[in-house]
Amino acid sequence: MPSRSSLTSLALQPEETSERARGGGRGLVVLLVILLIGLVAGLGTFGYQILQRMLAVEKQIAILSGKADESGAVARQAMERAVAAEAASRAAAEARQLAEAQTADARQQADAARQDATSARDTAARAQAQADLVRKKAEAEVNRLEAALGQIAETRRTALGLVMNLGSDHLKFEFDKAELRPEDRELLSRIAGIMMTSHDYTISVNGHTDDVGSEAYNQKLSERRAESVRQFLVKSGLSPEILSVEGHGKSLPLVPGTSDAARAKNRRVELGIVNTQIRYGR
Repeated sequence: MPSRSSLTSLALQPEETSERARGGGRGLVVLLVILLIGLVAGLGTFGYQILQRMLAVEKQIAILSGKADESGAVARQAMERAVAAEAASRAAAEARQLAEAQTADARQQADAARQDATSARDTAARAQAQADLVRKKAEAEVNRLEAALGQIAETRRTALGLVMNLGSDHLKFEFDKAELRPEDRELLSRIAGIMMTSHDYTISVNGHTDDVGSEAYNQKLSERRAESVRQFLVKSGLSPEILSVEGHGKSLPLVPGTSDAARAKNRRVELGIVNTQIRYGR
């Protein structure tokens, strides 16, 4: 059986061990605290440096980002200008093509107009030459008629053509009469024969009276005298379409005066002969 001293030593041994253990634990904690303090202090300085670097990096990133945004805006503006320039270039090309097409069309139209003008001038020149030829022939025919009719009765040329005066020396109307005498019919037959050899003529038969009587009566009398001459010319072979009748009464005396000789000359019929191929009065 153990002794009291042994038991006492056994009882004291765990307590010493526990104290030693507690002492060692406190030293370890102190060491860990010291290490932690050093580590924190060391990490604080390093962390501060890292933070400063991160801030510097963020600032640089912000600057670069701003520059990137500016560059993007510049790039967008450049792209917009490029698109606008391309659109303007296309529009200019289309306008140039349209202008070239219009110019070509205008040239074609101008060429066609020049050809038409040349053709028109040629046609006009040919027409003028033909008209001049027709006029020369018509003038020659008028000269021939004037000479031929002048051998029968007084014939003169006026601005409107030939005027043949059938007065008291050639075609005699008795006072207040409109009937033709046999010798008058012979004269008119010769006139009709000459006119039948010509073409492109119209003949106006104009009746006149002297100053005796009223205007209304003499107007009717002049018309009857002109109509009697027209009817005989138609019977002699002239076409009724080229003959017209007009009475002037006593309004256009051939000679002034109231003598028997003057009145005899004013009781007359005049033939107006117009060549339709000649433009008179020009």
